Amino acid sequence: MTGFGLASTDHENIKFAVEIKSLNSKFLELNLKLPRAFSEKELLLRNVCSKEIERGKVSVAINIDRGEESLKGATINAALLSKYYKQLEAINVDLGANSSNLLQAVLSFPEVISYQEEEINEGDWDILYSTFSKALESFNQFRLTEGNVLKTDLELRIKNILQFFAQVEELEPLRIPQIRARLNQFLEENVGKINVDQNRLEQELIYYIDKLDITEEKTRLKSHCDYFTATLKSKDANGKKLGFISQEIGREINTMGAKANDAQIQQLVVGMKEELEKIKEQLLNVL
Repeated sequence: MTGFGLASTDHENIKFAVEIKSLNSKFLELNLKLPRAFSEKELLLRNVCSKEIERGKVSVAINIDRGEESLKGATINAALLSKYYKQLEAINVDLGANSSNLLQAVLSFPEVISYQEEEINEGDWDILYSTFSKALESFNQFRLTEGNVLKTDLELRIKNILQFFAQVEELEPLRIPQIRARLNQFLEENVGKINVDQNRLEQELIYYIDKLDITEEKTRLKSHCDYFTATLKSKDANGKKLGFISQEIGREINTMGAKANDAQIQQLVVGMKEELEKIKEQLLNVL
């Protein structure tokens, strides 16, 4: 959701400039700064931004730099300033107060300084809106380019998870016989083979091994990864949806690790978790 767009237009000694920047955010947070002369257009610009920018902490800065010929400066009411100054000076003499900052104080009095409102016409607005549209187009193009980079990275992370998953599938058939052999060896060494009720042992083994079975977790994990990849290819804004799918992927990986009871598989699970964390970090930048 990070983005940047900049556009400017020069027209009759006036430069119109629009800069749009965004950072990550779950919702659209829009901060719009524009000249006071165009304040009546603020709602229109906000509506356009809401339609074009779905999420992000967005800052839109609109500036107008006028040439010296068209500058409208401040006007100082010299008569009023002089009147205020003399009155304060007389009061300071009576009170014996310090009068070194009288001028600065008087300049802040009402109506001593007045500012002439900028004169605008419909032509100025047309130029400004055209510049704004160009900046917004540049901003969206920046996001699109960044999105393609993120898409490539996310596809790589899912591919890495599936590679770890393939290794788990190779090791998983060997896991149950190894667990069965370890239990038999433990009982023979500590109880004695002749003292073991084989029927009861088989029942307990079936119950225990069933608790360690990860067939369902493997099926769901593969399905979630495929769904993530398919959603990633969609043209719609699916950042939140991808976030939910990544949570489901994490749930299956965690359950697989808890049931594995195998050092090699648990190492592969750690690798999958690392890739998933990178996915979650990147999803903060996806609309």
